[in-house]
Formats: sequence, structure tokens, C-alpha cells
Amino acid sequence: MAMVCLSDFEAYARKYLPKIAWDFFAAGADDCSTRDENILGFLPYRIHFRPRMLRDVSMMDIRTKLLGTEISFPVGIAPTGFHQLAWPDGEKSTARGTLLTYSTCTLEEISAAAPGSLRWFQLYIHRNRAVSQQLVQQAEALGFQGLVLTADLPYTGKRRDDVRNGFRLPPHMQLKNLEGYGLPPNSLDPSVTWKDIYWLRSLTHMPIIIKGILTKEDAELAVRHGVQGIIVSNHGGRQLDGGPATIDALVEVVEAVQGRVEVYLDGGIRKGSDVLKALALGAKCVFIGRPALWGLAYKVKYFYGLESLPALSKKSPESCEEPGRVGSTLSVASEQRKEA
Repeated sequence: MAMVCLSDFEAYARKYLPKIAWDFFAAGADDCSTRDENILGFLPYRIHFRPRMLRDVSMMDIRTKLLGTEISFPVGIAPTGFHQLAWPDGEKSTARGTLLTYSTCTLEEISAAAPGSLRWFQLYIHRNRAVSQQLVQQAEALGFQGLVLTADLPYTGKRRDDVRNGFRLPPHMQLKNLEGYGLPPNSLDPSVTWKDIYWLRSLTHMPIIIKGILTKEDAELAVRHGVQGIIVSNHGGRQLDGGPATIDALVEVVEAVQGRVEVYLDGGIRKGSDVLKALALGAKCVFIGRPALWGLAYKVKYFYGLESLPALSKKSPESCEEPGRVGSTLSVASEQRKEA
């Protein structure tokens, strides 16, 4: 079967991945309502285009800059865990995106796999602060260009399928960046507060991006504490069930920061038109998580990692340009009567 959209890759991954791996990647917290809302939020009855006609669209430029670094089109790879569950090379095959603390490849392996790419390092702060400090400084020394602090995981959300499956990493897979530290289970620090942004700023010259912001109050606090970017994210619906879809939270956050920091979004992006809606409502760039993992699962039989994903292949800018070509000049109206 021809693979023409991300739902095709999702169906392939669901068919061929071991059930325990699929359930881990697909899991949402509790009833999974927030996970599902992330996708539903982009549907036309929630957000629709207002197309204008007879505009010159013969030349399209969808390049953008993330904190001063130019990228060819406004889609990146969100931090997601345990990529080796989908493909043996794991995060080395997704090295053109963000690397996270809970990676099955080391920082050095990622740097060697993609020496010229734009790479941010995603951090969870551990109770043993020396571990987090060493990881941050190691990432900076290896040339990572941004530090992404995940703010929405003081404790792990209740993912029912993982509980039913008794999920744990296979014995041959390790959290490579945490080897040798002797960290106990549940070692994340639940006492992290806004003052820890100052601590991180004292450790690194990398710009700090905070991930997990959903409200104007927290967006204002992020600006006040000196972060350079905000990722509007609900952890793919894996943490708190019953929160807003990220696309619904985006407008509130964008209005709060008033251009003082860059705002990005993850969660629910499945089509070029979804990307366009997020950009029109104020996001500088979007990040995809689960679809990148589906691409790794497809690699088992076909191509090399993300090159098999239409959204990230050489054809991919066309999927983002197409709604603009058809609609000439687009504004976006949401059910809250917001327009961009």
C-alpha cells in the first residue's frame, strides 16, 4: 500500500510494532481525552480557514528561524522517549531533532550522527542536581544549541496500558545518558519551581526553552524568569487528562507573551494544514512526536528513519505550502472567534 499521509504510517506502526511498544508510544493519561483532543482541536469545525483568492503564490518561502538559526520549514522533532523500541538505531535515526534525557543513545552518539544539525537538549531535573548539571554542561560542550526544560512531569502520568502491560525497557536497552549515576527509580525532582530557571541559567549559555506551558499566567512567568522560548505542550496528553488541547491554549499564550519570546507548539500535528493553522495562530514552529516514531517503525522494512515520512522528507515543504497555494492568503478563525 502506498504511504501517502501520516495516518498510513500510524496504521503500519500499529500493525508491526510489538503491542507493548505500540501501547507505550500511543498511551495517554487516564481516559486519553486530552491526547485525543490534541488532534480534534485542528478539525474544521473547531478551526477553519478564511481563504482569499487571486493572490500571487507562484513563489513560496516557508523557511523560518528558531532563536536565530534558519531551518528549511517550520516542523521539528519533539522530545519522545525510548526510540530503540521502534528501531535499533533509536535516537541516532532521529538526530535532526531534540535529544532528551531519557534517551537510549548517548549525547556523543547523537552528536556524531548529526554533526551539522540544529539540536536542542531536553532536560528533566533530578533530585540529584549534580546529574542534571553534568548533563547540561556536557550537552553544551558537544554543541547543542538549546536547553529544553520539561515543566509538566513532577510525577509520571497514569498510563493505563503501561500499567496493564507491566511496561519496562527490555534488558538490552538502557538510559544511556544516566548510566553510572546510580539513580533510583522515580528520581525526578517534584520540588522544581520557577526559581530553578535561574539555577539553569547559571549553568549554561544555551538559550532555555520551557516545555509544557498552557496558560497565560505561566507564559508571563516564563518571560519574567528569562526563558527564550515556550513550547505550548501537554506532553502529548500523557500527563494530565482533562487539560486543554495545545492548539486551544496557543492563542492565550501568544497573546500573553506579546512577541517577547518565541512560541512553539506540539501535540496533534498530522497534516500540513495543521502546521499552517498553528503558524497563523502565532506559533513560530511546530514539533511532532509520535509520527516520528511511526517513521522509525516503517524503517524496519523500507527506508532510513525520518526520510520515509512525508512530513519530513524532501517533499514535505509542499504539504505545508499546499493550503496556502489553494487559499492564496489565509486567516484562521477558531470557535472562540479568534483570528490570526
